[in-house]
Parts: sequence; C-alpha cells; structure tokens
Amino acid sequence: MNWRFASDPRAAGDPDAHFVSDSADDPRFDPGAGARADLDAPAWTLIARRFLRHRLAVACGVYLLAIYLALPFIGFFAPYLHTERNEDRIYAAPQMVRLFHEGAFIGPHTYATSETLNLDTFQNETEIDLSTPLPLRFFTRCGTPHRFLGVFETDFRVLCAPEGHDFFLLGTDRLGRDVHSRIMYGAQLSLTVGLIGVLVSFAIGLALGGAAGFFGGWVDAGVSRAIEIVRSLPELPIWLALSAAIPPAWGPVSVFFMISIILGLLDWPGLARAVRSKFLALRREDYVQAAELMGASPHRIVWAHMIPNFMSHLVASAALAVPTMILGETALSFLGLGLRAPAVSWGLMLNDALDLTVVEIYPWLLAPLAPVMMVVLAFSFLGDGLRDALDPYS
Repeated sequence: MNWRFASDPRAAGDPDAHFVSDSADDPRFDPGAGARADLDAPAWTLIARRFLRHRLAVACGVYLLAIYLALPFIGFFAPYLHTERNEDRIYAAPQMVRLFHEGAFIGPHTYATSETLNLDTFQNETEIDLSTPLPLRFFTRCGTPHRFLGVFETDFRVLCAPEGHDFFLLGTDRLGRDVHSRIMYGAQLSLTVGLIGVLVSFAIGLALGGAAGFFGGWVDAGVSRAIEIVRSLPELPIWLALSAAIPPAWGPVSVFFMISIILGLLDWPGLARAVRSKFLALRREDYVQAAELMGASPHRIVWAHMIPNFMSHLVASAALAVPTMILGETALSFLGLGLRAPAVSWGLMLNDALDLTVVEIYPWLLAPLAPVMMVVLAFSFLGDGLRDALDPYS
C-alpha cells in the first residue's frame, strides 16, 4: 500500500502529521488531499500543468520557439543569399529531394534540370535528367559567404547544392533568386515586425488604459474619447496613408521600424479598453483599497497589486496580437507600401504574385503563403492555450 502526506512533506518528523492512504478502502483515505495539494502549489506550477495538458498549444509553442531561435542563424540554413541571382535559371521549377535511385537507397539527392522556352505556348518546359543522381551536401562550405550576426563572414552552411550544380527546392522567381532561401531570410523581418508592433501597442494601451481605469474622471473621459476616435477610423486606409508618407529615400532598416511603429500605433485601442475596464473593477477590490489606506503609491498599487491580477489577459492578448501584426506587414508589403527592396519579407515576396497569369504558370511564387498561415495558426493556438492555462477559474 502507498502512503503519503496530506500536509507539507516536511512534517515527516512530526508524530501528529496527517497521513492519508491512496486506497479508498482504508479509513484514512482522504479524497480531497490531491485538490488541497494543488491549492498549496505555486500559481505558476498550476499554470504550467494546465498549459502542458493543451498538447496543440505546447506543440505550437515549441514550433514558434524553434523558429525564433533560428532567426539569427538563417545564413547557415539558407542555401543561397536572398539577393543572389542566377540569370540562367529564371522561373526555374522546384526540384524534389529524392532518396532512391533505380530502386536503391543512396541518400538525399536530386537530378539536374533545365528549362527551355516552348515557342508555341511561350512557357518554360522543365527537363529532368534521371540518369545521374546528384547527392546533396550537408554541413560544409559552399556558395557566397554570408555575414553571421553582422560580425564576421563565413560560407559554412547546413545544406548545399550538389557540386557544380544548382538546387532550388521551391524554384526561383523572376530574377532567378531562390524562393526557399528568400522565405527563410524574409522570416527575420516578418516575424520581428510583429514583436516590435506588439511592444509599441502594449506600451500605449497599458499606459492609457491603466491611467483611465485607475484615476477616472477627466482622464477616463479623455482616453475613452481617444479610443473611440481611433477605432472609428478605417484601419486599412490609415495604414496605407501612413505607409505612403514614409520618405522613399529611407533605408530598409528605417522603413522596417517605421512600419512596426505604424502597426503598433493603430492596434492599441482594443487593449486600452480592456485594461480600462479591468482596472475599474479592480479599483473597488478590498486589497487595492487597503493598499491605498496604508499609503502605497499609485505606481506600487498598479504594478504590485493590479497588473498581476490582469496578467493572464495580457499574455493571451500578446500571443493573439502578434499574428495580426504579421498579417498587417504582409498586407502592406503585398500592396507595395511596406518594406522595400533590397529588404525581403513574406509580403514583399507575395508582391511578385500580383499577376494572376504569372501565378498560373509559376504557382511556386505563392510558397510564402504557407509560412504565413502556419505562423498565424501557431500563434492563435498558443494564445488559446495560454488563455486557458492562465484563467484562474479553469
């Protein structure tokens, strides 16, 4: 029979400690001991347990964590630079990675391909030479050197094309640039712009919404009117107008930060309204009024007593706001008002797919849609899992 303590395990030396049994037939069996043990556990332990039970959210969290950790090392994973061109392979079709040649396993390899223009249909026709397998190279030096973290150059890569040949996993675009490599480099800007935009919107929303809910009066009235004015504006035309106002002479980095700020400036009213309503409710709680009577400063009351009770909503809102920012940047770049060349983002790549005729002939130009959808869905599922885990009534 298994025995355990219903109270603190440190009471093992106490002869009056309350022992309970795991067996329902034993008179000392306490069915509520497990629930009391959960209540005695730290809050973050309970949150972690609830989150780990949401397997889809855990998988999405691991997926997003792996992507963000890989962003500084994209140069090692991408076979080519995002600006590298091959004028002889314009609109080259994707090449498959194969493992078997003539029924025998020989490892990852591909075959040489070439494009010829059909003068009757004016379309490229791809010819594949199946006679000679071309083994792919891994963890070796190849291609044009890339700059690691902006500090030093190296030509070491995880995946390299076969010796003396090209390898385009997702084909090439109208300038002969590898779509696969550009998607990987585009993740650096498309995923980072969401984080910066959320930081800007949360800073404004917390400051204005918290001030309106805590102080009330004319502060509340002014912030509420500002929220209503901003929310009444059509979002997409304002995005377009502000993006069009960015000077054309600005560099890619300056445009990137300005796009992030624009997205954050237009997304704060929703959070500010939620913070305001929550602060108005918490303002009447006994522990907040007790802190005021004890002489606590407004800063301490807000950050030590009110914000922790609102943290679950903030974390879930942040996780759900990032995909909105990513989609906003993608839309602006797709319309030609976001990031500009030589920068690369998923939206900027989709701008090449504006011509439906080109898409019909070269469908691989829509490949950036896949990472956009996967990341947005992953953030949505992660936000749902965090919201459920942080809900104190779940």
